[in-house]
Amino acid sequence: MNPLLDRMRNRSVAFVHDLLMVPVAWLLAYWLRFNLGEIPPELRDGALLALPLVMLAQGFANSVFGLYRGVWRFASLPDLVRILKAVLAGTALAFFALFIFNRMQAVPRSVLPLYLVLQVLLLGGPRLVYRWLKDHRLSLGTGERVLVVGAGQAGEMVARDMLRDHHLGYLPVAFVDDKPRRQGAEIHGIPVRGSTEDIPALVQELEVDLILLAIPSASGVQMQRLVALCERAGRPFRTVPPLKELMRGQVNVNQIRPVSIEDLLGRDPVELDWAGIRAGLAGRVVLVTGGGGSIGAELCRQIALAGPERLLIADNGEYNLYRIDAELAGRHPDLARVCRLLDVTDATAVEGLFRGERPQIVFHAAAYKHVPLLEGQVRAAVRNNVLGTAVVARTADTFGCERFVLISTDKAVNPASLMGATKRAAEVVCQALATRSATRFAAVRFGNVLDSAGSVVPLFRRQIASGGPVTVTDPEMERFFMTIPEACQLIMQAAAIGEGGEIFVLDMGEPVKIRYLAEQMIHLSGRRPGEDIAIEYIGLRPGEKLREELFYAAEDLRKTSHPKIRVARCGTQPSWDAVEARLRSCEEAVARCDDFGLRAALIGLVAERCEKAKPESDAANTTLETTDG
Repeated sequence: MNPLLDRMRNRSVAFVHDLLMVPVAWLLAYWLRFNLGEIPPELRDGALLALPLVMLAQGFANSVFGLYRGVWRFASLPDLVRILKAVLAGTALAFFALFIFNRMQAVPRSVLPLYLVLQVLLLGGPRLVYRWLKDHRLSLGTGERVLVVGAGQAGEMVARDMLRDHHLGYLPVAFVDDKPRRQGAEIHGIPVRGSTEDIPALVQELEVDLILLAIPSASGVQMQRLVALCERAGRPFRTVPPLKELMRGQVNVNQIRPVSIEDLLGRDPVELDWAGIRAGLAGRVVLVTGGGGSIGAELCRQIALAGPERLLIADNGEYNLYRIDAELAGRHPDLARVCRLLDVTDATAVEGLFRGERPQIVFHAAAYKHVPLLEGQVRAAVRNNVLGTAVVARTADTFGCERFVLISTDKAVNPASLMGATKRAAEVVCQALATRSATRFAAVRFGNVLDSAGSVVPLFRRQIASGGPVTVTDPEMERFFMTIPEACQLIMQAAAIGEGGEIFVLDMGEPVKIRYLAEQMIHLSGRRPGEDIAIEYIGLRPGEKLREELFYAAEDLRKTSHPKIRVARCGTQPSWDAVEARLRSCEEAVARCDDFGLRAALIGLVAERCEKAKPESDAANTTLETTDG
């Protein structure tokens, strides 16, 4: 049926219903006035004579106050308020007209309040009953029996959505909530049966088919506890999106999704100084190297929101560059973009980009990062991670860029890998340039990023999908984790507060055992670790450490204006002349394909740091000298 005709039909039915309720309320008021006995003939005749006038007045008031704008299916408090206003106005108008018409002869004074009350009941009651029947229609049928964890706003909205549409196939049977004031209450007729500790018992008692975690503000630790309770209960579980995603609108059943590893490892939402970030990026020409990679692409997405004059994206991967360009074109069609397919070690191409586009702010995310793979690729690692950084940094200095931000890693601290040593050397290059340049150089150091290309999470997903085994290097191995958007937002925040020469260290929270990560990902796939999917411990690979660190003991770690960002400073900054000499040695060794010379030059670069940090230098020397090229 045509939606317009369907709406007109529904409004006509409602109008006829309300109009028919007028004589019912009018005559019932007379009957109640005489204690449900016989109405005197003269008063009965007077009531019937006045009825057309009363119906006309009430029908007019109902239309004026918009009783037919609301939909009975969703009748609520605003509809009841409209009914009350319409009845008051209609009653007043009817009695005023009757007073003018016949001085209200044959209309007892008590009929007025009785008629008013009856009208409210007869107009509001059917609407609420209709909605109640619609909302509870599912309880008369079949569907998955759902235990809703969280009796707050999100839980209430999802339960209401389930009750409203029986085609969804869900039947909420109970809530649980840890707030004592909510326990024992009812929401839409659904009882709050206890706390979250009661989940396993209630699942058995109520024959629950699905557990819904409706607590969008839950932290990672809270989610871990809830997931453990759901696993004890032995039933499937789902969740709603986190709070920051729900701020755009209400919660509904369509937003229910499986619990992800990001939910379990998530932290409190990052509060950013967006005004400061926008002030630093808006109207500027911003360059992101490695803009097609996991971190670089997310940086481009976040920077696009800040309103730059022009966004320059450089990457040596054609497909990655095409993908982020297409995405930004769809999301931000008005954003001025320049995409360049180039290698950061190509000094001529980099200089051409700077000369033509004049970037003012540079985020240098281009780097090789796969630790075991790079252990046997010393020339490629040093050329890209060290010399590539030096090329872009020198060019930024030459062309007078305002800021240069290096994306570093926790593996640069006490490096046990070639990759970590190259990233530490890149930090040294930026620190040394900061001592002689007007450009504000800074590095941002953080740990593993969830779901980035080549990281452990996609690897575990593939292994689980293929039936296992899931390979973990060591049961005691720990890593710091954060999400890609959180890392990029903190990078931009650090760029906004940097003065030059700093190494910013992001607050990564508590480290997570890789074994726990593997076990939880297996649980979340609906299988059991060690039974359905095996976990195989393969030992540490070349260059890997059991635990990573975020700063050197000799570094002075200080607070910044942002609670999740610290700044690590050395008492003595590295000398640019010494660093430049080491870089020339690296360039010569690269040209000769001399891996031994490259290691020696890299050792020298890594040693160019705080004078107090001799143990870390020794660790770097040992690592690099004992790694066969």
